[in-house]
Amino acid sequence: MDIHSQPIASRIDWLFELAEHAETFSSPEAWLARERYLAEHPTAILVLKCMDGRINIPIATKTPKGIIQPFRNLGGMFNLGWPHLGEVLAHNVLQVVRAGRRVLVVITYHYSKGDPRRGCAGFNYDTEAAHAHTLEIRAQVEYTFGLGHETVYPLVCGFETDEDALILHGTDGDTLNLAELPPAEVPHLAQRLAALFPDMPNQVRADLLPLLLGNLEHIAELRQTSRELNIEHREWIICVGRGFDFLHMPNLALIIGPYSPDLADPIRKAAGIIESNMQAGRIPDDGFLLLASAPYEEIGVDRARAQLKSRFLSKFAAEEIERQYPELAKKMHVRTAVLDWGSRRLEKL
Repeated sequence: MDIHSQPIASRIDWLFELAEHAETFSSPEAWLARERYLAEHPTAILVLKCMDGRINIPIATKTPKGIIQPFRNLGGMFNLGWPHLGEVLAHNVLQVVRAGRRVLVVITYHYSKGDPRRGCAGFNYDTEAAHAHTLEIRAQVEYTFGLGHETVYPLVCGFETDEDALILHGTDGDTLNLAELPPAEVPHLAQRLAALFPDMPNQVRADLLPLLLGNLEHIAELRQTSRELNIEHREWIICVGRGFDFLHMPNLALIIGPYSPDLADPIRKAAGIIESNMQAGRIPDDGFLLLASAPYEEIGVDRARAQLKSRFLSKFAAEEIERQYPELAKKMHVRTAVLDWGSRRLEKL
């Protein structure tokens, strides 16, 4: 079933059924699988990426759910000086480091090799500008966590959305486009990584390798399918907040993290993309979903704060859409939730 073409009520019901099915995240088998993976690959992986629904790094790298920690914003635009972003990122890093593990911060930009207009709207389809911004973020990560890269390693990485291919940018300016890697060179991929990133700790390099091998497998599978629908914007959900890991299918949602002091800007851009999707016939024009969520780790005060935060985000986003896109807002369906971070269980408010 192509969920994008269903009536909005059916799409919303399907979404929350998907969230309920995501409770398998807390099953014994899934928990043990994650623990085993982290024992073999202890490096924590944080990914800074665009809100674009086509960019799904766990899917593109065949990485188990719950391993990669995503940070999303319009165009992959971030600034570690933003108070909330800096706090959340530092909290994640310190938790990992105190457990004796290293951190790989993957800083991404994206583009389409087939059509520049399928690239990043946040940067007005200017891939060079998007790439330049990732270099600024890398410098901020180095300023915050150190230039030695022994504990926190910032990696600049492109994402080509036509084939979901990763493009690694090495320390000396060399690049490795996995979509262009000849099959004969795959067995030597570890050596290529060592040449690209001579300052990357061996453990981090070893833990990056499975993502790249997964991406090669994913690219090969995509080349056997028709990609025309998936490489175009077809999102029908605007997500605001955190806790959307259950959305493990690409091209469903534009996910806006609560990091930028100017939260209205990505909300406006996301609404514009939804409107464009409707006008182009890529999704039905009978409605779209605005979903706000905030995670909590403990019941009591932490859960209560998450509820207040989610309600604020929901109200703020809805009012911004009503102000900037009054006709589109008539088709808006609003849902508010909190997420139990331990189980990844979504709780509607």
